[in-house]
Amino acid sequence: MGRDLLQLRSATEEDLDWIHELRHRVYAQELGQHAPDPAGRLRDGLDGDNVYLVAARGAVRIGFVSLTPPWVGRYGLDKYLTRDELPLLHDDPFEVRLLTVEPRWRATAAAPLLMYAALRWTAARGGRRLVAMGRDALLDLYRAVGLSPVGRTIHSGAVTFEVLTGAVTELTRRVTDRYGSALERLRTTVDWRLDVPFAPRPDGCEHGGASFTAVGTDFRTLHRRHDIVMADVLDAWFPPAPGVRAVLAEDPAWIARTSPPAGAEGLLAEIATARALPTETLAVGAGSSDLIFRAFGHWLTPQSRVLLTDPCYGEYAHVTERVIGCRVDRLPLRREDGWRIDPDRLSAAVASGRYDLVVLVNPNNPTGRHAPAAALRSVIATAPVRTRWWIDEAYLGYVGPAESLAGLAATDPRVVVCTSLSKTYALSGLRAAYLVAEPVTAAELRRWSPPWPVGLPAQLAAVAALRDPAYYADRLRRTHALRRRLAADLAAVDGDLRVEEAVANFLTVTLPPDGPSAARLVSECRRHDVYLRDLSPLSPRYEGRTVRIAVRDTDENARIVAAVRAALRPTGVPLVTGSAR
Repeated sequence: MGRDLLQLRSATEEDLDWIHELRHRVYAQELGQHAPDPAGRLRDGLDGDNVYLVAARGAVRIGFVSLTPPWVGRYGLDKYLTRDELPLLHDDPFEVRLLTVEPRWRATAAAPLLMYAALRWTAARGGRRLVAMGRDALLDLYRAVGLSPVGRTIHSGAVTFEVLTGAVTELTRRVTDRYGSALERLRTTVDWRLDVPFAPRPDGCEHGGASFTAVGTDFRTLHRRHDIVMADVLDAWFPPAPGVRAVLAEDPAWIARTSPPAGAEGLLAEIATARALPTETLAVGAGSSDLIFRAFGHWLTPQSRVLLTDPCYGEYAHVTERVIGCRVDRLPLRREDGWRIDPDRLSAAVASGRYDLVVLVNPNNPTGRHAPAAALRSVIATAPVRTRWWIDEAYLGYVGPAESLAGLAATDPRVVVCTSLSKTYALSGLRAAYLVAEPVTAAELRRWSPPWPVGLPAQLAAVAALRDPAYYADRLRRTHALRRRLAADLAAVDGDLRVEEAVANFLTVTLPPDGPSAARLVSECRRHDVYLRDLSPLSPRYEGRTVRIAVRDTDENARIVAAVRAALRPTGVPLVTGSAR
């Protein structure tokens, strides 16, 4: 990049003295917020925990902004207001502080770009809300990007601040809608060195992984699939059952040109037989996302209130918050509790009856933890009648059918179980799934289904797969063995890595606080054609440090381990962290 470009990056240790000196010049000498210090430096108690983003041109530093993530456990605002006076701090916002630019650069795009960088950095760490102390002289800038006053004014020395806040999704939408063309022009003048893309995805949601972009989404370079380790998506490492391959290979020309049974009657019958369920309790779709969009779009409105776990499969937040616009609350899962769902906390959360829908992914994606069926049955039994429960059992095959709540869903009108046929049956590319509900609910959803909800190849393949349980039982046993081996090999790479195995076909790796960010690790592994999933955008509880890795076969797992080892020490020296320490 040319030296004339405006560089946006995380602060380094070498930047800190300049940051403290500029803070003193601006906030002590220029504005009179603080008393001057004989050393000419201004620090505070958050230094070392907060994150600084810096704007520079070559060696010339221009400005900075500070971010305090919720995992620090305290905010700059705590010096001025109690949590009772400012209850939004209980919602784990990211705090933006100290937007500061050298005097000669204040009429440039530096300040707006630093604010935009703070927004993108927050979104990449799963942040859902920003809070800021906006100096009265800069309120127009803060308002322009969508931050709103909460009605709290703070006086600090000779300076007056307003407390401002905004939802990250709304701020992102406002910035891209109002300033999208300007940002595109600025992109050509910016040397963007942050570990987050300059622009968000158009719909704000990461559907699946990024590995197919390396293979080629135009399908002209499919040979690349042999070079890429697609461990960022949870597709099976093994092929579908021999019967599946045989039926698809028997007459592919006929399969391609022939319309399937309009109501997938044969597939419904096979699912009913395999799961010992009445056919009238079933509905099928082209993957679980099809069923999620169809059911939620029918049941929910912007006035609906939904409870999700945090972390949770990202599609649920996307559909409820961004597509439908529901009011969404979250039940936090905690690393120190092993990411498990606490039945007592869940019961307490739903006891008031304020939720129209509760979504549980069990086993959970991305934590991989399984909540025992008996515990969930007890919670649901005592829950308010008006609350509907959506149980996503996409990965239940790795635990066992005895843990399914499908039998409860077939009789309880409050409960729906959704099950993908993609993961445990190696059918991700064919898109097939089903849900179980009591007959009236199931019939209602079938009425809202278009004809031919599942294509002929998928119907044929799913039926053949369901008829060969022995083959898949063997493959699932092998998956558990491969996962255990992969976990042990990754743990041996670096003793500071935290490897959590889960119960399904993936595991998670958390990097130490003084190591690289998850985004940096993912980027470095891609240099070796190994694709991992950065979990940071799903939840701030991952602190920007956790990746999810799908279990692959023995050779590909070895490539994953080698790539992680090379990424952590590409030249024998650990990668620098993305935050100022």
